[in-house]
Amino acid sequence: MTEQRMRARELGIRIGRLEPGQYNAITDVPGIKVGHETIIRGEGPLVVGEGPVRTGVTVIWPHSDGSIAADPVYAGYHQLNGNGEMTGIAWVNESGLLTSAIAITNTASVGVVRDGLIAYDRDRFTYEREPDFHLPVVGETYDGWLSDINGFHVTNEHLYAAADAAKSGPVAEGCVGGGTGMNLHEFKGGIGTSSRRVAAEQGDWTVGVLVQANYGMRHSLRIDGVPVGTEIGFDEVPSHTRETPKEGSIIIIVATDAPLLPDQCRRIARRATIGLARVGGNGNNGSGDLFLAFSTANRGMFAGDTYAPFAVQSLQPDAMTPLFEATADATEEAIVNALCMATTVTGVNGRTSHAVPLDRVRELMAKYNRLAS
Repeated sequence: MTEQRMRARELGIRIGRLEPGQYNAITDVPGIKVGHETIIRGEGPLVVGEGPVRTGVTVIWPHSDGSIAADPVYAGYHQLNGNGEMTGIAWVNESGLLTSAIAITNTASVGVVRDGLIAYDRDRFTYEREPDFHLPVVGETYDGWLSDINGFHVTNEHLYAAADAAKSGPVAEGCVGGGTGMNLHEFKGGIGTSSRRVAAEQGDWTVGVLVQANYGMRHSLRIDGVPVGTEIGFDEVPSHTRETPKEGSIIIIVATDAPLLPDQCRRIARRATIGLARVGGNGNNGSGDLFLAFSTANRGMFAGDTYAPFAVQSLQPDAMTPLFEATADATEEAIVNALCMATTVTGVNGRTSHAVPLDRVRELMAKYNRLAS
């Protein structure tokens, strides 16, 4: 019998003191939509170009009011370790603007997904004046252990499907979209999300996080401080590989409705590192730990006269501290949700990545007195 998958809070795990939003997801930030397209096809030995395929693409829309190219938002980027790829970041760093939807996929499909975002913008939106250029943001993690990664199975059609399917509300997690073929601390990994609300007297802001998690070794895994990775040995749940596991990568997207300028967004992105470290991410040499944060406030900068001043709002420095806490906690819980919601997957050459056993997780949290009462 397949174990029913549950999110961290359904298991009784409460990370931090702040409460999540309605969906405990990045979509708790008003206007944000998320869509997935999952590709699962074939079994048995690897035949490049034919499969087996365990991959996909995930799309995050920073707002739902038409093209982001015509109405960008402020953003900031942080890189813990750079053995990975996120396109469009040179322009984000230069301008402080996010001018595209964000897509996350596998390492070999970054190019086609990037091109697909440009084509999607061309096909789905009408402009009074077409933008001079598009520099879409596309991140990746490596799913080649379970999937025919060099078969280039993600196409424009898959990107369009994920973008069209994007919606607010609950977000599918685990083995979906770009997270379909990912591993996490030598268990099955993938997509996870969480959110936190800042207290009303501190601004009543929401911070939402979405991760594509594909990193880490078993011994490093901790859940709310509990050494789950060392407690669940390989004799109990085998690693996905008999070799020393690849160090892997993680993409972390942080969103907030707090009015932030680009440097403040960059400060928020840095705090994702804290949540990653709590779970056991060390930013290893072979890891791509790439984080992007954006604010949905200060919209409409292209609405008026090009040369007229544009009024913006921002928070005082001390008001950033609650947002730092919210980011760290939501990042930690998003990673745990990716782990808890993922299911066991068998892919290329019969390789199997096992889901973490939730009954054992709950047992261990109780053993260390970390289950919520």
